[in-house]
Amino acid sequence: MRKLVLLGGGYGNMRILLRLLPTSLPQDTEIILIDRTPFHSMKTEFYALAAGTESDQEVRVPFPEHERLTLVNGEILEIGLQEKCIFMENGDRIAYDDLVIGLGCEDKYHNVPGADEFTYSIQTIGKSRATYQALLGLPAGAVVGVVGAGLSGIELASELRESRKDLNIKLFDRSPRILRDFPERLSNFVKNWFENHNVDVVSNSNITQVEPNMLHNHEETIPVDAVVWTAGIQPVKPVRDLGLDCDATGRVKINQYHQLPNDDHVYVVGDCAALPMAPSAQLAEEQAEQIVKVLKAIWKEEPLPETMPEIKLKGFLGSLGKKQGFAYLADRTVTGRIARLMKSGVLWMYKWHNG
Repeated sequence: MRKLVLLGGGYGNMRILLRLLPTSLPQDTEIILIDRTPFHSMKTEFYALAAGTESDQEVRVPFPEHERLTLVNGEILEIGLQEKCIFMENGDRIAYDDLVIGLGCEDKYHNVPGADEFTYSIQTIGKSRATYQALLGLPAGAVVGVVGAGLSGIELASELRESRKDLNIKLFDRSPRILRDFPERLSNFVKNWFENHNVDVVSNSNITQVEPNMLHNHEETIPVDAVVWTAGIQPVKPVRDLGLDCDATGRVKINQYHQLPNDDHVYVVGDCAALPMAPSAQLAEEQAEQIVKVLKAIWKEEPLPETMPEIKLKGFLGSLGKKQGFAYLADRTVTGRIARLMKSGVLWMYKWHNG
């Protein structure tokens, strides 16, 4: 049997499973999915898990079942491209004929002293659980610092405000205005929400050091009781250890078929792949659609197209608690209750379609 091995059960590889199973997988091919958990986790909702407004169960989706799909749970120690084999932490070795690397990302601390040691994370479901436990245990009046005011930081700070109205929340943004790369109307809506809900947005910030119960912003020291880091990502260590040609952010460079340039049996999907767009669940799913088409053509010994279609993203949806939200879709800004309902609908459809 030919072995298609999928590393990571994130959005990209879930879409590959959805497209190949149950009827599009050749009879001589089996799929092996390797992930640390026995379920797909909706990473875009980890902020709500960490804030305590959604349960663990709400962010899980079961993997599909199929007679030629094998789920392997465990930690990946090394990706052996020369050996065409995955080395697991428990000593197992899993051979592959075709490989899709979709292991996602982890926090990038930008060499800030103490950031790795003294901050919490929402990059994995396990780390999000630990963050929830830490935030849940804080006393009334405690100060929580959220470093990074991208989509994750914004959603975490707003959700935490609704969950714990007794906390003092500080959101540290390197930019002069929040979401500065998007229309000012969008920025102003988010800014006003934070002002009305007593979340302190610290603009033009530069966190230079993290100590226990202390943040250093420029020359200022700010007492904190807990810090959550959402200020950058990088591919996970097994991918970084491959030593492949990468872009400035550490993402692996790929060809138009989403393969390694020197190995057309290895594909990279999601946060590990170097593409002109910022990493997102939507981008991973669009990549996966194209990878499935390439795999099917190769398996049928059909020629690949000279060029692949340009990936076009629809935009993004963000939440400000459970009642308000914001969206940027087709160069149009949507804010308020409608945007939040749109996001809720997309999440419901995703769970219904996959689960």
